[in-house]
Amino acid sequence: MDYMKQQSQSEPNLTQTLDLPNALAPYRRPNHLRSVIELAITAIPFVALWVAAWWALSISFWLTLAISVPAGAFLMRLFLIKHDCGHGAFFRRRSFNDWVGRVIGVLTVTPYDAWRRNHAIHHATSGNLDKRGVGDVDTLTVKEYRALSRSRRIAYHFYRHPLVMFGLGPAYLFLIRHRLPHGFMRGDRRFWISAMGTNIAIALVVAVMIYVLGLVPFLLVQLPITLVGALIGVWLFYVQHQFEGIVWYEDHAWNFHDAALSGSSHYDLPVVLSWITANIGVHHVHHLHSRIPFYRLPQVLRDHPEFAHARRLTLWRSLACVKYRLWDEGQRKLVSFSEARALPAE
Repeated sequence: MDYMKQQSQSEPNLTQTLDLPNALAPYRRPNHLRSVIELAITAIPFVALWVAAWWALSISFWLTLAISVPAGAFLMRLFLIKHDCGHGAFFRRRSFNDWVGRVIGVLTVTPYDAWRRNHAIHHATSGNLDKRGVGDVDTLTVKEYRALSRSRRIAYHFYRHPLVMFGLGPAYLFLIRHRLPHGFMRGDRRFWISAMGTNIAIALVVAVMIYVLGLVPFLLVQLPITLVGALIGVWLFYVQHQFEGIVWYEDHAWNFHDAALSGSSHYDLPVVLSWITANIGVHHVHHLHSRIPFYRLPQVLRDHPEFAHARRLTLWRSLACVKYRLWDEGQRKLVSFSEARALPAE
């Protein structure tokens, strides 16, 4: 019996043992001072590392690339603060959340309002097989995959290849796809205003930086930092919803609490990585109650240790998640392409 099956059998049924809304409600109130401090200790190091990366160009581009790694990590931490703002979890007033989110959206090249709407749909449909396609990693069932033409199978293989998923994919998502309000092309004009306003703000910031630093130095610093941050973000999102032991449901059997607990991992990272990723690894609790500020999530685990063992995924074991490409409806689990080929034809 594999690790995740053993683990899932030993997990308590938290939806039965806890009154989840009442158990988690005390953690939802943000502390404004703590939020401001978290913003400062993320933004200031990011700016400092950006300047250091630019300064390092005078010594070696390889040194600039080395500095780009922690700078990209802090950029992703800013994105995760924006993520909390999108849930109304970082400040008590919605206007504070929204304007901080919009400013960070310029730095992370993500239109805040359009992203927030997509992400809300993700939370409302996560783990629902019949409502895939918005704010998630495109995943076919084995039956759907077998029904594809040869050319479309090749395209799906290409899309799910690790070099595309974690290389080309993050660059495309943040640099190109986010320039338009994807999914709302004919929807509320607010999403167009969000996307175009963010694009204009990005263009102004880029123009000023190029004027001050020059085109080539700016690109040599900014592009690696952006791509590192994008890669980290895509990886985190992937392993939070594509792991061994995950359970997805058809629409008639789906309910919010079960889907949150069985469809989101607890990515149990080392302390430093947990801090830099704003505790987003406590993803099952986040999906249960998205209004909990990220800095309160560790307290939930301390007060309710049963959450710490649910869907636990270590850094080492998360590397195996890359192989999962398809959902086998018969076995109700994710499988690799090779495992899917071994399954009997229907």
